[in-house]
Amino acid sequence: MAAGGSEDSYAWIGVGAVLILTGVLTLASLKMANQWERAIVLRLGKLHKVAGPGLFVIVPVIDQVSSWVDQRIQTTEFNAEQALSKDTVPVDVDAVVFWQIHDPERAALEITDYRSAIERVAQTSLREMVGSSLLSTLLSDRKHGDELLKDEIGRKTAEWGVTAISVEIRDISVPAALQDAMSREAQAQREAAARVHLGQAEQEVAQKFVAAAEIYAQSPAALQLRAMNIIYETTKERGATILLPSAMVDSLDPGGVMALAGLGAANAAPAAQAKGAAAPPKGQAPGRRQARRAAKA
Repeated sequence: MAAGGSEDSYAWIGVGAVLILTGVLTLASLKMANQWERAIVLRLGKLHKVAGPGLFVIVPVIDQVSSWVDQRIQTTEFNAEQALSKDTVPVDVDAVVFWQIHDPERAALEITDYRSAIERVAQTSLREMVGSSLLSTLLSDRKHGDELLKDEIGRKTAEWGVTAISVEIRDISVPAALQDAMSREAQAQREAAARVHLGQAEQEVAQKFVAAAEIYAQSPAALQLRAMNIIYETTKERGATILLPSAMVDSLDPGGVMALAGLGAANAAPAAQAKGAAAPPKGQAPGRRQARRAAKA
């Protein structure tokens, strides 16, 4: 009986070991990839399949997941320090590239580290673009530079299964001395434009004066009325004194000028009379005047 009991115990131990091994192999064979992930499965060192998303099964020991590829849009920042432009100006440029893996198989098998490769390619393309462009073009037309970089980076990374979605230049820095020179140049351009506008305005004013002179030449009466109006507008202010040459007075109609002056005096007389009636005569008190009026009554 002792021998039979030991055999049963060995059998149970064997069954338990098989169950444990089966559970371990089952857990090792079940894999799960997220919605944005793809798994590169190799069987005996060769590409077997690209699995995911969701749950998938591999054969333990024979199959292995060599890499997990993220297919979401990703960003890489890069810059070019002291890069010479086409007009030999050193500039510092910062940019960012948005990229996405469209072929997980090529991204995993064609290149060792696609992230580092994208950064190096982007930096090299940025230096090439700066070297072939003028500084003024870089500063004024960034959208064109973004398109050039996107096309160049996308052309180089397409062989790795990577698509360059967009590139944005964030900042372009120029030396401080050059900034001062550019500021002076811009100020000089603005002053030149202001002088041109002023000259055009003076030209238009001169043309208006010529047209007015032609009208006055055809109608001397209009010229005299204009001169009289100017004199009237000037003498409206109290205490104003105007000295006119005799030749100018003769050219104007003196009678008309005197009539204008008389009209002004006539308008001023009623106001002076009203003011004088309201005030008592000098040297006489209001009470004494009232007494005399009462005696006469």
